[in-house]
Amino acid sequence: MKQLVTTLVFLRRGNELLLAMKKRGHGQGHWNGAGGKVAAGETFEQAMIRECQEEIGVTPVEYQKTAELSFYEPHGNEPSEVIAHAYLCSSWQGEPTESEEMEPRWFALDDIPYDHMWPDDRYWLVDMLAGKRLRAVFHYNDDNALISHEITEVEQFA
Repeated sequence: MKQLVTTLVFLRRGNELLLAMKKRGHGQGHWNGAGGKVAAGETFEQAMIRECQEEIGVTPVEYQKTAELSFYEPHGNEPSEVIAHAYLCSSWQGEPTESEEMEPRWFALDDIPYDHMWPDDRYWLVDMLAGKRLRAVFHYNDDNALISHEITEVEQFA
C-alpha cells in the first residue's frame, strides 16, 4: 500500500476559521486548510509552515498539533493511505493571499461550508475547534464517498 505523509493547517481568529478553496489537483473544488506533502528531511512542522507560505502566503507563528488523520483510499488496484498531521494556528505573519493553488476565505465558526468540504471534515473539525486532540481513521470508496470512520480523543501525540 502506498503511503503519503502530509500536513494540514487551519488559521483561527476569534470566531472565524480560514479555509481555502482548492483550485487544482487532488481535492479541487473543496474548501480545506492549507497543507501538503512532507518533503524528505522535513519535520511535520517545517512542512506545515512551508505549505502555508506557498499556498496562502502566511507564516504560522503560534500553532498546536491537533490531529493525526489517516485516510484510506482505494484508487483502483493501488490502494493508498494518506496520513495528515493537522494543526490549529492562532498567530501568523502576513495576510492570507490567493495563490495558483488555493483561494483563502474567512468563515464564521457557525457557517463552515461542510457541504463543500471533504465528507470527513464534519466528523472531526468541530472537535478540533473545541480544543480536543484527535486520532482518526477514515475509509473512502472509489467514488470518494466516506464509508467508515473512527475517531479517538488523545491526551498528546508521541
